[in-house]
Amino acid sequence: MKLNLPFFLLAAALLVPGSLLQAAPDAPAPKVQLALLLDTSGSMEGLIHQARAQLWKIVNEFNTAKREGRTPELEVALFEYGNDALSADKHWVRQITPLTRDLDEVSRRLFALNTNGGSEYCGAVIREAVQTLTWSSEAGVYKAVFVAGNEPFTQGPVSSAEACRAAMGKGIIVNTIHCGNSQDGINGGWQQGAMLGEGSYLCIDQDKAIAHIPAPQDGEIVRLSGELNKTYCGYGAQREERARNQAVQDSNAAAASPAAAVSRAGTKVSSNYANGNWDLVDAVCQDKVDPATIKKTDLPEALRALNDADLKAHVAKLAVDRTAVQEKIRILNEAREAFLAAQRKEAGGPDTLDTAVAKAVRAQAGKAGFKWE
Repeated sequence: MKLNLPFFLLAAALLVPGSLLQAAPDAPAPKVQLALLLDTSGSMEGLIHQARAQLWKIVNEFNTAKREGRTPELEVALFEYGNDALSADKHWVRQITPLTRDLDEVSRRLFALNTNGGSEYCGAVIREAVQTLTWSSEAGVYKAVFVAGNEPFTQGPVSSAEACRAAMGKGIIVNTIHCGNSQDGINGGWQQGAMLGEGSYLCIDQDKAIAHIPAPQDGEIVRLSGELNKTYCGYGAQREERARNQAVQDSNAAAASPAAAVSRAGTKVSSNYANGNWDLVDAVCQDKVDPATIKKTDLPEALRALNDADLKAHVAKLAVDRTAVQEKIRILNEAREAFLAAQRKEAGGPDTLDTAVAKAVRAQAGKAGFKWE
């Protein structure tokens, strides 16, 4: 196996078991691309709240997924539709984020959404997502759209059937999530849309309260999530803004629900929490940046006086510190899951957004060769 890491990082990696400082693999990681298309009309406050509270749980579905021993790289896109504040020329559809690995930005934009009464056109938003996102053309990529709403799936000037067929032409699975009872969704064309898109027809109660079973480990996991932030070393023009946003999304998750804060911590110890575009530790570990090539003005003021060797040593120390904190969170999460397994009872009634997405993802990605630990 090729060893792409600088020697000082490779040496540092030996200090901590399970370190994030690993040799770059010869083959690229398998890829997953998900687009979430959310109805933001006036009746969908519950759906948006669930999306905010469960974003990190949805992302974490891929933490234990493997294909040929590799964890997939996840990209997420976000769209809203059916909001009167949007452009009529675009059929009240807006791309919020492109397909991106910047999950903090996805969270920021999700928490900025507002609902407003409107016309919900599923065909229009599916077509926009299929045509405007940069979908991979590589073989074996799991590509899926999840469109959620409560009005008839077939309404609007853009044919939802044609939009679903166009998605399948690009290998993109269309999953439909009807916010309401199953028969209403069937009558409204949501099941037929999923059939045309070779996806899953799912129903959720968007107003269902999100159950949270407190676990003894919760507080320490959230505290350690904050400690992780101290191991980030910003660089570039947006370093301060990105660091602030990281802390803000910690707070947003905690405000959404106690479980969301814990789930976010689980994301932050995974390979899918990748911040190499502003964090020097991730950038160096991913072999994207040599600290010696960075302009001093692009570093925090406290680091500008360091010579190249000292800067590299500083980054290596932060990387080892990060791995140590991540390992503590993983151990606590394992104990937490064991505790919850003993406490949890089967919940009756309709799914919520996270369980609906998880069911579809595991079934569909499983057919693409992904397996879950």
